[in-house]
Amino acid sequence: MDRPIGMFDSGFGGLTVARAAIDLLPTEDLVYIGDTGRYPYGSKPLDEVRGYARELAWSLVKEHNAKAIVVACNTATAAGLTELRAELPVPVIDVVRPGSSALVRTTTTGRVAVIGTVGTMSSGAYVNAVTETGAPVRLTSAACPGFVEFVERGQTTGDEVTVLAERLLAPIRAAKVDALLLGCTHYPFLARTIGDVMGPDVTLVSSADETAFALRNRLEQLGLLRSTDVVGQHRFLSSGDVRVFRDLGNQLLGPELDHTESWNPPDS
Repeated sequence: MDRPIGMFDSGFGGLTVARAAIDLLPTEDLVYIGDTGRYPYGSKPLDEVRGYARELAWSLVKEHNAKAIVVACNTATAAGLTELRAELPVPVIDVVRPGSSALVRTTTTGRVAVIGTVGTMSSGAYVNAVTETGAPVRLTSAACPGFVEFVERGQTTGDEVTVLAERLLAPIRAAKVDALLLGCTHYPFLARTIGDVMGPDVTLVSSADETAFALRNRLEQLGLLRSTDVVGQHRFLSSGDVRVFRDLGNQLLGPELDHTESWNPPDS
């Protein structure tokens, strides 16, 4: 099946998922849209984010003939996953359920936590997903406004990031958890700072690898995996400044972003 995998995020965070998918499925073609012209999603009303998610997903299906869609954005997943799965003619993979499953497998004490954007945390998506696992865990949640903006500026370490992390992560530290899910695809870029603040006894869980495995399994189930030894082609598009997306994305992901194109929302 030579059609590409489609993937989208509000900006750079989903590149963590793209990296995992490229490494796990090296023969698959990938088209990624970073909606940097309208980020951040986390502080926007969920109805607005739901509309963005529909535009991006349908663009990948109609304009790029994507055989599957990966919603590589936790806020967009929380806002519009149900609708996307109901209306799209291709399978839709999210980041919330794979991350939640990995979280409950990681803990030994049963005290776990998840951090994410205001939109994701207020939606209750992770509470529901963790509950659905049936694992006997106690979940602590916290919104971390400001983290995404640091990543989008390319500022992933430093005193400012550390001070913000210490303040936002205080309730998580107080809960004495032993596993913390980074419930926003931007947050793995801040893993060093978050890990330093949380301490060595807390395992950080990223949903990127688990999402890539879920994608592979779904494509395999449907007979959609590409059967070739040829290395896949990767296209990256941005609704914002293409040069900025290419330069920062190149630092975060790798040389695959050397060729970046512009993407325009339907109403622009």
